[in-house]
Amino acid sequence: MPKIAVLYDAGQAVLSTFDLDEVLKRILAIAHDYFHLRNVAILLLDKETQQLYVRSQVGWDEGKDQIRLAADQGITGAAVSRKQPVYSPDVNQDPRYFCAAQSTRSELAIPLMVRDEVVGVLDCQSDQLNHFEPETIELMTLFSTQASIALENARLYSLERKRARQLEAINIIAQQSTAVMELEDLLARVCSVIQQAFQVSQVSLLLREEGDLVMRAFHGALTPCFPPGGRFPATQHPWSEVIDCSGTVIETDLTAAPEFFRLFKESASRMSIPLISFGHTLGVLTLHSSKLNAFHKSELQSLESVADICANSIQNAHYVERVKQLAYLDGLTGIFNRRFFELRIMEEVERARRYGTEIAVIMADIDQFKRLNDEFGHLLGDEVLRQVSSIFHQQLRKIDIVCRYGGEEFALLLTQTNVEQAFAVADKLRKTIEKWQFPGVPRAITISAGVAAFPLHGRNRDELVRAADSGLYLAKQAGRNRVCVTNSANAASNGK
Repeated sequence: MPKIAVLYDAGQAVLSTFDLDEVLKRILAIAHDYFHLRNVAILLLDKETQQLYVRSQVGWDEGKDQIRLAADQGITGAAVSRKQPVYSPDVNQDPRYFCAAQSTRSELAIPLMVRDEVVGVLDCQSDQLNHFEPETIELMTLFSTQASIALENARLYSLERKRARQLEAINIIAQQSTAVMELEDLLARVCSVIQQAFQVSQVSLLLREEGDLVMRAFHGALTPCFPPGGRFPATQHPWSEVIDCSGTVIETDLTAAPEFFRLFKESASRMSIPLISFGHTLGVLTLHSSKLNAFHKSELQSLESVADICANSIQNAHYVERVKQLAYLDGLTGIFNRRFFELRIMEEVERARRYGTEIAVIMADIDQFKRLNDEFGHLLGDEVLRQVSSIFHQQLRKIDIVCRYGGEEFALLLTQTNVEQAFAVADKLRKTIEKWQFPGVPRAITISAGVAAFPLHGRNRDELVRAADSGLYLAKQAGRNRVCVTNSANAASNGK
């Protein structure tokens, strides 16, 4: 009768809550207190990898609870394979024994079963030889059936709560995507919502730009291993698999990989999902965890739904950006106009100030353009403007900005560039224009340019543009077809 009372009390204890951690805690407490066990653990079965991992334990030696065992390894593995309790009265004489505690002398492994399917193992160890009597084994086996039901109830409850959170997250992301049209804001919000809803360590969004993936947004607790705006070759693993095959890649153990490959210093596992819209892969959504084997195929459906919403939202934001860009394009030359220059110079000056980098401004002007129009007509003058714009655009980096400032004057914005580098760029452009054969124009076309750099010549928009304009004025005064840089004393260096 007392044993029946113990069984009843134990069943009531483990079946009275749906919280998984609380269920585990109570199972261990009952095994420890009622059955007088110093070492007891619950190992759960990972169905995908067919490995047993310790979910909760008391009494094991430090670090042993981090080891994963194959489902057919050890005394616990034997219990899984046989689907019945396996008892080793003397572990030192048992070749199957895996040492979890130096004090262990006997071990009892009882499979935790739900509808004839093993979900885990209740592993009981004693510091005494032949500690477990037949009656005790029978009683603990009966208790394990109640523990199995409690674990399954807690698992289902946890799964339902998780799915509810994920559905809520999908709904929030869908709402955000329709409400937010600015790409940068959209990416930042999406990362934040996914990280919180799916309870991962880090979320990042990488978008395709030519042959690279560019880190456009991330959110979480991990430490980045890349500079601002980090670029990663799309041809390298794992990005090539994600993009070329349009398939999700799960990496279970990143601990041996270089930091730059992991993206985030503490990242131990990662799931990478392609962002696909209308058959085109726009980039990659990555989820990171500081734990090994944190991602499973069972989570794919919800996360791929999120990725699809993100991809369509990004496509919409790109479209809005293109529409906005039309307002910033010069109708004659097709390059950016002054309105765009004024917007970007403010942003780049602020970025340079924040990160301690340099930027340069080049103000360039076609020499004697009015005379050109008077001699050959405005149609030919317009064609010269278009060709000069094209030369500027082709000769500069893609990250540089070329704008028609007004009339025959151009403004060039060069990021991460000092005054010496900017001067060399301006002089190269000058020489290219001078040698260029403009159809219908029997004489050489030349330009003059002024150069200024942040923070050397100014720390805000007005100071920089004023300094570059001053250099341009000096170039004109010195005879045109040259580049000048104004210093603080209003002297100039120039080249021809």
